[in-house]
Amino acid sequence: MRGSTSALLLASTAICLFACTPARAQDNAPAAQDDAADGESQGGDGSDIVVVGSRIEGARVTEALPVVVFDQDRIDAAGVVSGDELIRSIPQMGDVSFNPGNNAQTSNAARGDVGSVNLRSLGVGNTLVLLNGRRIVTHPASQGLSDTGTVPVLSYNSNAIPTTGLQRFEVLLDGAAALYGSDAVAGVVNTVLKDNYDGLRLQAQYGGAEGTHLREFQGNILAGKSFDRGNITVSFEFTDRSALRAEDQDFTASADLRPLFADYPDFADSTTPDGRATRGPWPALQVQIAGGRPRLGSTNMTTAAGSFTVRPPSFGGCTYQLSPDLCLVNTSLATNNTFRNLRYDTAIGTTVMPRVKRYNGFANGHYDLTDTLTLFGEFGYYYSDTLRGQPAVINLNQIWIPATNYYNPFGPVGSPNRIPGLTNVPDEGLPVLLTNYRYVDAGPQTVHVTGEQLRALLGIRGETAGFKWDSAFTYSEASAHDSSFAVRSSALQQSLALSTPDAYNPFNGGCATATTYGDCTPSSQVALDAIGFQLQRRSKTTLTMGDFRASRPDLFKLPGGDVGMAFGVEVRRETQRDDRDAAVDGSDPFVDMVSGAITISDAAAVSDNPDTYGKRTVAAAYAELAVPLVSEDMNIPLMRRFDLQLAGRYEHYSDFGSVARPKIAAAWDVVDGLRFRGSFSQGFRAPNLEQVNAVEYARLATSQDFLRCEVDLRAGRIDSFTACGNNVGYSRRVSGNPDLKPEKSTNYNLGAVFEPAFLPADLGRVTFTVDYWSIRQKGIVGILGNNTAVALDYLLRLQGSSNPNVIRDAANADDVEAFAGTGIAPVGRILTVRDQFINLQPQTVRGLDFAFYWQSPKTSIGKFNLAVNATRLLKFSRAPGDAVDMLVAAREAGDINAATPLPETEDLIEANGRPKWRGSASLTWSLGQFQLGAFARYTGAVDETGFVDADGNPWRVKSQLTANLYAQVRIRDRGGIGGDMRWRVGVRNIADKKPPLSSEGYLGSLYSPYGRYWYSSVTTEF
Repeated sequence: MRGSTSALLLASTAICLFACTPARAQDNAPAAQDDAADGESQGGDGSDIVVVGSRIEGARVTEALPVVVFDQDRIDAAGVVSGDELIRSIPQMGDVSFNPGNNAQTSNAARGDVGSVNLRSLGVGNTLVLLNGRRIVTHPASQGLSDTGTVPVLSYNSNAIPTTGLQRFEVLLDGAAALYGSDAVAGVVNTVLKDNYDGLRLQAQYGGAEGTHLREFQGNILAGKSFDRGNITVSFEFTDRSALRAEDQDFTASADLRPLFADYPDFADSTTPDGRATRGPWPALQVQIAGGRPRLGSTNMTTAAGSFTVRPPSFGGCTYQLSPDLCLVNTSLATNNTFRNLRYDTAIGTTVMPRVKRYNGFANGHYDLTDTLTLFGEFGYYYSDTLRGQPAVINLNQIWIPATNYYNPFGPVGSPNRIPGLTNVPDEGLPVLLTNYRYVDAGPQTVHVTGEQLRALLGIRGETAGFKWDSAFTYSEASAHDSSFAVRSSALQQSLALSTPDAYNPFNGGCATATTYGDCTPSSQVALDAIGFQLQRRSKTTLTMGDFRASRPDLFKLPGGDVGMAFGVEVRRETQRDDRDAAVDGSDPFVDMVSGAITISDAAAVSDNPDTYGKRTVAAAYAELAVPLVSEDMNIPLMRRFDLQLAGRYEHYSDFGSVARPKIAAAWDVVDGLRFRGSFSQGFRAPNLEQVNAVEYARLATSQDFLRCEVDLRAGRIDSFTACGNNVGYSRRVSGNPDLKPEKSTNYNLGAVFEPAFLPADLGRVTFTVDYWSIRQKGIVGILGNNTAVALDYLLRLQGSSNPNVIRDAANADDVEAFAGTGIAPVGRILTVRDQFINLQPQTVRGLDFAFYWQSPKTSIGKFNLAVNATRLLKFSRAPGDAVDMLVAAREAGDINAATPLPETEDLIEANGRPKWRGSASLTWSLGQFQLGAFARYTGAVDETGFVDADGNPWRVKSQLTANLYAQVRIRDRGGIGGDMRWRVGVRNIADKKPPLSSEGYLGSLYSPYGRYWYSSVTTEF
């Protein structure tokens, strides 16, 4: 570890000396509270906690529900300091696609301090997130990248979930749309914060990842005061984390990861792990051929189509020496085979995780107006500020360099850089088309993102006619501001038109001695200052909600016991606005001064994206019954107890109509300690506001042009299909669909709970649970996908037709030459792939959940608390659709190459972010003032479907097992003059395991991009 582990521990000791200095307590200061929560629904020491999944307070029907509750001990053992880390510690959580570790390099990503919630890997948006039992607002920035097929999705920001003052963290592993409405398809996550706290707790923690620049400080305060008729509890949390740099580790230090696969023969020759970009400082240039190709004597200065490039003489083929380090070459830009080192290494000088400053504060309180009426309220505020370094800006849209450019080798007569003696070049010179380029001399791109989230709630609760009721008004909003350096095309062209040395120079290439990185001949600072600007994206969501709910556990009596009832109504107003920069939203398009062509986006590296705004009003009503049919007093053999939950919810949406969903759940106690449970429910998910309201927008897509791979293979330019390097960038144009229908689901759950009553009390409490679950979804919102469209075009062109949604340029003379002798009709490069949101075919997901809990009594050797939680995917299938079925059949028949990577097909288990097995375990031991805690996490292997060998077999991303450990000592205040103190030292990933290798280094949606992490914390409470 940089600076050594001992330096870290010394730093923590210094924190201790500051934070643990005794402070004078009030006369009636309470004893220090235990860190553990009041109890757990499974294996805890409490039995009356109202957990998510039922609205009836005190109802036994909660025992029919698969709910996992994390108390403070389990959270401490995981060593989490953010909501994202807390979410990742839950095995049933799927991949985290909203994640800075995914290294999103576009303003179309939800960048900044954001994490997503994805139970069962069903996808972002299928899990409802609550705070103290009520909805929170979604993160405002949508994300439509390759992980979602460019379908824009919205998520709840897990990093906005407070971790200070946490009472417990509840996860309902069952569909709950009948109670909570849209988004609860896979389940519900509920964070319950402490209230009625009386005292003051201060905590400071410092940690860092070994061998990296990542360092993290967190300080938090929990304070509360009880008074005559109420209480106010306040928490505040501050986190300051330095950036994790790409240079810190070998699997992120370079975009060219081929050396890491050298020992794997089936993949050693693949070019897929070479993630270096085809866009770099070495330009792809073209002049119009009118009066013949430009010539110098008998030498052609361009290809037949007018193409040329600039590169170092060390690559050979120098047509004209521009300088000792630069050659003009009369070929198109090539970045494959012997020219692969002209690709740009996008990892160098960047950050894998951004620098973060996070502030999270929350206050709740209540005041008894009368003996039967209580006023309560909440106020929460979250703010984050992140800074990350990304590769230099690219040129996405082609642009003409006017003939007057000072550095133009085909410029007007008298220009100092015109090549002397040219023929077929008019005196006024020739404009040059720049098609492939990266503005490396402008430096790495800096991305600054700030995020805010506010929540205010005011309510009143009471009891009337035996019903406990409450009603509240909630307003929450979230906003994000994404600012990044960009190049403005109009300003760039004005600079390119200059006939002075202050013109921008795209003819100077990069560095002759380090061709994959840097620019050793940059343009002047005047030119660089002229072309840059700050690209802005501002987004905002709001949630305004009023609700009334009531419950009574003893509405009337049956032979089996009291029937409980809950009912409620809710009205909420949701809005979402995505305000894009004027340079990309169409309000300030780029008009090329040479060709007159109009490009909607004036930002060189960003596709056009219009502003979007959506709103909807939702009115809902629900009812729930808890029906005890059999009780133990009835003395029915093998029927100790039998309880039912019946629930239903009706919702009306202002933008697409109404929907009603039912649920039934049952718990059957066969004998004391053995319970069977099950449920059936139907769910729904409304299309998000951007999917419904978006007009056509564009995204940059990059994929292999499979047709050109076939051409290169037939022409002998490559030895195998997997060696193809024809990565092409094109515009992906996608449009919204106001006719989208809600996604509907059907959920089943069957399980058993075993708590052996025959065990003696001195062995403690043991609970074992197993649950089988099944979710079938219909009408999932999606699109066909760019890889499918390009592969379909590949097949159809081999058959003499084409895919009309894949739009290509006309074949030029260079294309004709490249296709010659292959038997394939020549075509130009891919320009555009078109698509639209549609309701896709059904998806079915099934699995098993296992849990084991053991709590020992206090003994002479201490108290133990063990929790094991695991999940196993049994089925994850999605009908691929007719187009993919046809492509799979064509591949099997040999009509297209066997190594053609196709989109995910029927069986999706272990495909990319869906491991077959995931699990976690925590163990704490307490004895007096000492405590030890351990936490283990297992993630199963997955296949990287886009990285295949010559036979089409995918790369296997290996499984990983990591372990955390901490030790703490608690020092009681014996003198009554200060607070109790706790000092903890811990390590996450104690074996220093790197994330399993993938073609991109690691899977950021599944794994953290660093190894062993040390931390130390001190807490004082009085």
